[in-house]
Amino acid sequence: MFVTFESLPNNARVWVYQSNREFSKIESEKINESLMTFVNTWQRHGEDLNASFRVKYNQFIVLAVDENVNEASGCSIDSSVRAIKFLEDEFNLDLMNKLNIAFRIGENINTVSMMDFQNYLKEGKINSETIVFNNMVQSKEELNLNWEVPIHKSWHNRFLNLIKS
Repeated sequence: MFVTFESLPNNARVWVYQSNREFSKIESEKINESLMTFVNTWQRHGEDLNASFRVKYNQFIVLAVDENVNEASGCSIDSSVRAIKFLEDEFNLDLMNKLNIAFRIGENINTVSMMDFQNYLKEGKINSETIVFNNMVQSKEELNLNWEVPIHKSWHNRFLNLIKS
């Protein structure tokens, strides 16, 4: 059952899916429609999940569940993955590739392979203060506090030894 994202508690569980590219306006509208249909029917063993979603920057999909009401189970999580895979197929997107890294330079969001990300660090194109998207966040609170952070405050910091001295 759809609930507003704002009404979810801070401990609501989240999953962040990052696209390899920005969605067009038409794609974004259709993605929102598809996610609304999915979230409205998302269940765990026949019981509605209080859930929501956000499309951020026309490139990220955030699914969220209030597990204080009903916890997401293996089957319900599998159904959400199928919904994301449907969007991948429908719009020729790559939403499941965890080896792509997104970072911001100014207002521009760049998505590159992990190898290219490491090369950008080596070449000085990005540095420890570059904002990255930490898609490993697991709660709404973490999303709000730790999703967009400088490299040095994220799991990406393990690559900082690549920066030229």
